[in-house]
Amino acid sequence: MLTPQSMIIANSFAAIPNAQLFWAWIALCVALALHVFDEAATGFLAVYNPTVMALRQRKPWLPLPVFTFGVWLAGLVSVNALLFCLSVFVVRGARWMRPIGYAFAVIMLANGLIHILGTILGRTLASIRIPRPMPGFYSSPIVLLASVYLLYEL
Repeated sequence: MLTPQSMIIANSFAAIPNAQLFWAWIALCVALALHVFDEAATGFLAVYNPTVMALRQRKPWLPLPVFTFGVWLAGLVSVNALLFCLSVFVVRGARWMRPIGYAFAVIMLANGLIHILGTILGRTLASIRIPRPMPGFYSSPIVLLASVYLLYEL
């Protein structure tokens, strides 16, 4: 049953001009948090670090870092926290957030596709075989959907 208070809250959300964009942003932030948990729980660095080392041997100019678990997790948690904090500017309709939103959505779309492709191929490079499914695979469909949702709302 709808109470007068819940109707006021529902109407106040409907009155926000950027509400849909805000919820799309939040959905992608939540998807990223879930994806980081998925990667951490399934051993992503055991795939990422050997891939980076193999790429560095072929192309030494690529500035790709090798991570320890703690540094990698702290970095991703910090980035995700920052993205959640930026949602305030999204709901206020800050124009400078649109390019950031496009970059966020495209990067996450590519990330989700790479995890799915890695699972299908069973490798990252010809020399780096990985267990199937690739770490981070389970959350990839959610990342893809949230990315498309944000792109649509932008």
